[in-house]
Amino acid sequence: MLSFRILDFFIALLYFTGALSFLLGLIYSSKKTQDRAVILSIAGFGLHSLDLFLKYILGIGEILTQSQFYISLMAWSFLLIYFFLWWKLKLKFLSITAAPLALLLFTGSLAISPSTLPVPGILQGLWFGLHIGSLFISMALLAMAFGAGISYIYLDKKIKAKTKLSNVSKDIPSLQSFDRANHLAVIYGFPLYTIGVLSGFIWAAFTWKTIFTWDPKEIMTVITWFAFAWLFHKRISGAWRGKKAAQMVIIIFALTLISFIGINFFTETHHSLRP
Repeated sequence: MLSFRILDFFIALLYFTGALSFLLGLIYSSKKTQDRAVILSIAGFGLHSLDLFLKYILGIGEILTQSQFYISLMAWSFLLIYFFLWWKLKLKFLSITAAPLALLLFTGSLAISPSTLPVPGILQGLWFGLHIGSLFISMALLAMAFGAGISYIYLDKKIKAKTKLSNVSKDIPSLQSFDRANHLAVIYGFPLYTIGVLSGFIWAAFTWKTIFTWDPKEIMTVITWFAFAWLFHKRISGAWRGKKAAQMVIIIFALTLISFIGINFFTETHHSLRP
């Protein structure tokens, strides 16, 4: 529908200008430009929320079985988690990760073919709420932890080398703030990821009459779960903090990207999002 295409255009435009404005605000140390970037991202998030709501209510093309809808929902989840961490930790800096990722995923959702996913009718609500919802929120938490981890390693290297900080570096929050973001993302993200994986296996049992089919997506998901579980254990036990936790969360987020992008789009799998 033309009206939804116009709405999608304005959402992408707001996300793009928000991401660009924040980057320029960092480069030129302009607080006003950074604040304007957040406002643009909030506006884009508001329109994005309306877009998802209307498409769900109208049920365009059985929306709960459309791959485009889920990619768009993931982009929305990234911004939702960013706003939560911004409110919780006052880490506006994390928008340098959130806005570009949301823009990339949202525009990507418009570009892919509207393929249909094999969702059993009787499990649509359950699968949507548990499998997709919990996985997307956990991945959004990982994305924010990824941004915090990259920032932590960069700032830690600068401090240890005793090099002069650039204008961008001067606006970076403390190492402790980034480590706390990592901690919250892992503590909340791992249980949600576990719920998503378990509900996925239940869905598989109804769809393919078996819990595990040795599908590449399933194998990568199990590998990611074990890595995530290891990090979760280390964080709650207090064994890992700072750089080790930052490095591990970067690896785990990379695994989720390989699973979501590499496997879904470039290999033969039950979960393929290719046309």
